[in-house]
Amino acid sequence: MMKAIVVGSGAGGGTAALELALKGYEVTILEAGKPFKPFTRHLTLTEPLRRLGLLGDEKTITRIFPYMDAFRSNKDLVLVRGITTGGSTVISCGNMVRADNGFKELGLDLTPEFEEIEDRIDIRPIPLKRWRPLTRKMYDSAKILGLNPNPTPKAVKLHECNSCGLCEMGCSAGARWDSTQFLDEAIKLGAVLITSSRVEKVLIEKNRVHGVLVRSGRTTRIIKADVVVLAAGGVGTAQILKASGLDAEDKLWVDIVLTLGGTFKDSKQLNEPPMAWYTEHEDFILSPYLDILSHFFHKPWRNVSLNDRVGIMVKLADLENGTVFSDGKVEKEVTEEDENKIDNAVYYAREIMEASGVSGPFVKGMYNGGHLGGTVPLKREDVSSMKPSGLPEDLWVADLSLAPRSQGLPTIMLTSALAMRVCRNITE
Repeated sequence: MMKAIVVGSGAGGGTAALELALKGYEVTILEAGKPFKPFTRHLTLTEPLRRLGLLGDEKTITRIFPYMDAFRSNKDLVLVRGITTGGSTVISCGNMVRADNGFKELGLDLTPEFEEIEDRIDIRPIPLKRWRPLTRKMYDSAKILGLNPNPTPKAVKLHECNSCGLCEMGCSAGARWDSTQFLDEAIKLGAVLITSSRVEKVLIEKNRVHGVLVRSGRTTRIIKADVVVLAAGGVGTAQILKASGLDAEDKLWVDIVLTLGGTFKDSKQLNEPPMAWYTEHEDFILSPYLDILSHFFHKPWRNVSLNDRVGIMVKLADLENGTVFSDGKVEKEVTEEDENKIDNAVYYAREIMEASGVSGPFVKGMYNGGHLGGTVPLKREDVSSMKPSGLPEDLWVADLSLAPRSQGLPTIMLTSALAMRVCRNITE
């Protein structure tokens, strides 16, 4: 029986593990983080500390919620990723759209994989009756303004969702799909999941992979395999490759997010699933969203209560200009071109809010990004094999690292589709 190691357990790793297990591989899944538990504390208890600025900075999130790794790639941009079973899928909004920017130009059509994922996972929008009144009003305003809003397809069991609004802190009700469901299926087929095990490098001999070096606490060990699939995200995968003496490109993109904040008495935007609808534009989307990161750690947002704060998110397809180093350090900035595009998007967000009765002062939130990709981008000549040239035999990548361009869209479905196509090439 062929032995496969899958590094990472998010959308890419979970899909890869299941696909390989279905084909009879002996699969070992290595996850750097601990088993996931949703955040269950009451955010309102921290309001007095927030107003006084005593919560510190964004690193506080990682201290109280260690599954969410928040760090700065420069003074203006905070990057967020999930380091736990399920990766970033367990701290997501559960949005499922077909994102494929940059792939059609290469001749890669992921439609079969998208369709299969839609068959496997129950995907549907949140019904309008579950939206808060202001969210419905902003949707109508976006329509009147000609912005063509659409309800967001979500992987959420509506009968189990309690509209807590804390999707990105883990679904305590178990209503939202995440990749742990694929992991569970793979484990039933014989796969083994090992947590708190960080892969430090891939072991290569005569241009062929034969295993990985893993650190667990203070100890290291070698795990051997016939195939290694890296699905640790645009940062984690690039870090492992560089630590292994292999190339990763300085083309990290992150889908930069900035949320414009306004005020509406008793809007209670947190009392509904976030991002209930979205408008799609050439370089960005707009969507109603109460940015928890900005609410608690961004000084200009401190004077408005959680019940009265209103936000519309800009998710931007940013420039691919970031660098990941072998020690895990990341350098990524918000360029002047990115800022100009965001300012254009903020204009539309403010129009929607003002037309809906939301008042100012309108304040920009923190720049942040949680879709990390582009560091091992596919080229046209790689499409048939789904294997970037330059990788050793039996080493594959199955995450957003393969995406040559920023998406400016939700990326769970794209990541899963890429992993599905990669693993079918492996087994063929």
